[in-house]
Amino acid sequence: MTAPTTTAAPAATPSRGRSPHVGAALFALAVGGFTIGTTEFATMGLLPQIGADLGASDPVVGHAITAYALGVVVGAPLLTVAAARMSRQRLLLLLMSVYTAANLLSAAAPSIELLVAGRFLAGLPHGAFFGVGAAVGAAVAGPGRRGHAVSMMMTGLTIANVVGVPLSTWVGQVLGWRAAFLLIGVLGAATLVGLLAFVPHDGPVDSSARREVQALRNGPLWIGFAAGSIGFGGLFAVYSYVAPTVTKVSGIAEGHVPWVLAVFGVGMTVGTLLGGRLADRDVLRTVVGGFVATGVALVLFALVGGSPAPAVGALFLLGVTSQVLGLALQTRLMDLSPQAQSLGAALCHSALNTGNAAGAFFGGLVIAAGWGYLAPAWTGAALTGLGLVLLLAFGRQKAAHHHAA
Repeated sequence: MTAPTTTAAPAATPSRGRSPHVGAALFALAVGGFTIGTTEFATMGLLPQIGADLGASDPVVGHAITAYALGVVVGAPLLTVAAARMSRQRLLLLLMSVYTAANLLSAAAPSIELLVAGRFLAGLPHGAFFGVGAAVGAAVAGPGRRGHAVSMMMTGLTIANVVGVPLSTWVGQVLGWRAAFLLIGVLGAATLVGLLAFVPHDGPVDSSARREVQALRNGPLWIGFAAGSIGFGGLFAVYSYVAPTVTKVSGIAEGHVPWVLAVFGVGMTVGTLLGGRLADRDVLRTVVGGFVATGVALVLFALVGGSPAPAVGALFLLGVTSQVLGLALQTRLMDLSPQAQSLGAALCHSALNTGNAAGAFFGGLVIAAGWGYLAPAWTGAALTGLGLVLLLAFGRQKAAHHHAA
């Protein structure tokens, strides 16, 4: 049940004429991860403010979270395949430009319907950005450092949960939720500068839409995708409604919500660093362990969520376990698509955001049914358990080696 020690060369390689320091390139990608991570979770921290301004209930505002996730699901594979031969740096710049514009549109939305549309557009470049960025990071880091490179890029996303999401939540509480999305637009512009300055410029990639699509003819790849899509719904069933849950059930003041989000973000950062190390040792074991640990954390939150300190502790643990799972799953899907690693990494984000959409939907469903704000944790535990069962039953095939077709 061990992962191979060799993989195909990723889709991007640094230009021979320009070899920036590996750390600078990974830092630029991490800044992109930070920017996207901030907007991905910002809506969750501002759910009450958005609902009050636009006259919508928490479950209805949750549709904006679902719409963003669906944008990722649709955009990740389509954009990655459509731009298979485009320069990786140029593609990253294009994706971040679309992302920045969509967040500015979200800030100007006059109704919940248009906000939902804006969040869908913002989600479109998300998965492709992380997919292409993961391949670029793996290429510049070199053989044997793939898990480390991916974790460094993903650290930007998790640090967003320590700094970016709490900051945007605080800005939204003080200046209004629209100001939070304007802040994210500024971060997007800063990311464009970093990508232009530090990510290697390369020519057309030696790939094609046909080669990328051929990578989809892979049963284990789709089993991993399905397991992640279902299992990761557990996290988002809880986190999508974390702000109203901790204020209405745990008894935490609204002004302290940014600190709660920061604690969760610290957990995600720890999980990213830990997941990168574990994935480099044994990818599949780490995926299975991540599923089990995330399910335990969800049950724990369901049991102790009524008390402030235990609730925050359980959220910290959920941040750790879910990110170990996410990092390992991304590495696993890259292993299973050695001839199209950008697509494999992008599909991971499609899987995770299918879980995001499902978790937000089912979490809102049980809340709207009157079962309370802790009911999503039990729903989430069931989703995570189902994902684990699917993986254990059908997804234990070995990852393809670099010479696989």
